[in-house]
This record gives sequence, C-alpha cells and structure tokens, in this order.
Amino acid sequence: MTDTVISSAKREVVIGFDRPFVIIGERINPTGRKILAAEMVAGDFSRVSADALAQVEAGAHMLDVNAGIPLADEPALLARAIELVQSVTDVPLSIDSSIVAALEAGLAVYKGKALVNSVTGEEDRLETVLPLVKKYGAAVVAISNDETGISQDPDVRFAVAKKIVERAADYGIPACDIVVDPLVMPIGAINQAGVQVMALVHRLRTELKVNTTCGASNVSFGLPERNGINAAFLTMAIGAGMTSAITNPLHEEVIRATMGADVMMGHDPDCARWIRKFRAEPPVGADGEAGRGRREVGRRRRAA
Repeated sequence: MTDTVISSAKREVVIGFDRPFVIIGERINPTGRKILAAEMVAGDFSRVSADALAQVEAGAHMLDVNAGIPLADEPALLARAIELVQSVTDVPLSIDSSIVAALEAGLAVYKGKALVNSVTGEEDRLETVLPLVKKYGAAVVAISNDETGISQDPDVRFAVAKKIVERAADYGIPACDIVVDPLVMPIGAINQAGVQVMALVHRLRTELKVNTTCGASNVSFGLPERNGINAAFLTMAIGAGMTSAITNPLHEEVIRATMGADVMMGHDPDCARWIRKFRAEPPVGADGEAGRGRREVGRRRRAA
C-alpha cells in the first residue's frame, strides 16, 4: 500500500490508503482575509500563531501555510510564518505558494519533511518545482491541470496526474511522495462534479496508486449551509478512496464527518479515536465524585 510520510522535527504524519484520514488545516492563508494580510505585511504574526494552535486543538493533523499577499515580499513572509508555526506546534506543514522562490524560502527554513503545495502539469512548473522537491526531500501536491487549464473531462485530469507522476519519477521522486489533487469543482455550478471526482479518486488510487487531497470547501462554493455539503462530500470522498483534504477543522461538521468515515472504513480500530473525542463525561454523584452512579453506589452498600 502507498504511504506518504510527512514530518516535522518531532512528529510524523502518514497519509495512506489504510490510514486515518488526514486533515490539513487551511486557515493560515491571507487570501480573502484582509485583516490577516494587513497584519502579516506589518510584521504582526499573532493571528498566524493563534490560528495554528486553534486548528491543531480542533483536530488538524497538519497545517497549510500560505503567505500570498499581492505586492508583498512573499518569500520572506512565508519563511517567517513557517518558522513561527513550527515554534508553537509540532504538526507537519504544507508549504503553499504559486511562487517558486517562496517555496524554496519556506523549504530552506523548514524542519522535517514538508509537503509542497503545489506542482501542476505545465512544463515550466514541472521543470522548476520538481527539482526543488527532490533537493529538499519533500513530498508534493500534484494538481490535475496543465497549460490547457482545468478540463471538465475527468479522463483528461487523470492523464495530467499520470504525467506529473511520471515526470516526478524522472527526478527520482517516488509515487509515494506524490499526493494528487483531482480538482474539486463547485457542485452548484457543475451538477456532476461530485460523481466525477469520486470516480477520479478511485482511479488515482487503483491505477496510479497515489494518495489524494483537495481543497474540500470548493465543492460547496455559492451554496447555503456550506458545512453540510462539505461534510457530505468528505464522507463520500473517503469512501471513494481519498486520503487527505485541505479544509477548516474549526467546523465541527467536518471533524465529525471525517472521523465517522474513518470508523466506517475500518481505519479507527475499536472506534477508539471516536470514543476519545466524543465520549460524554460520567455523571457526578452526590458526593461530588465522577463516575459513581446510582447502581454502583447501591452495589457497594449491599456488599458492605
């Protein structure tokens, strides 16, 4: 089976077919967050730190770190954000940028084996990002689009993913270090988007034998009650074989959906993780001690 190992200096996360689903927290991203963007440009990274801690507390296994702010020094900002996040939490990181110089700046300061987000099928991206991934011994997200854009045909997206996996092999990057993003389209605009991506995930798993990820919230764009759609999508995607997703762990519906799917897929032996997360605290007895219910007290009295 395929295992993709990502690590920090102290912790290892494994994305794999028979492993629990990996949640990659999406919140450290200034896109669409004007306050966060302004703070980062001004050198205030307190919100970055708070977002990192909150996501890990909520259940994220990894964090995606992005510093894409127009006209800003993205390489410097990304490197600083990565160093800060690694100083407050030990979960592994996904280094997220469309600028190669920023990716390298982030990789240069990262402690551990990072996940690079991302490479696409365009020739110039393949020729610049893949050598970087190899140089730093990282894993990489492969996004299924190329010079022609994002195809509506899932067979074309599969072919792009296959091309990236093959080109990565030319650089000595094994398939286990490729995590393919099949590109989740908005279901409100493309009615068959869900059906298409489930079929594509299955092919990526069975034919290319690679792990998969996605920007899960894309599926619900433009719809009301987005968290409900996202949760339903993630449950079905896990059933189809998806092994990770970049999403918001602060939404409880997402955590419940992914952990419940792990139970159903047999990836949570004895339901241990589910029980630890959601088991209710025992009631407090009249004497103030937890766990001593009426029956237990009665048994003790009769035994005396």
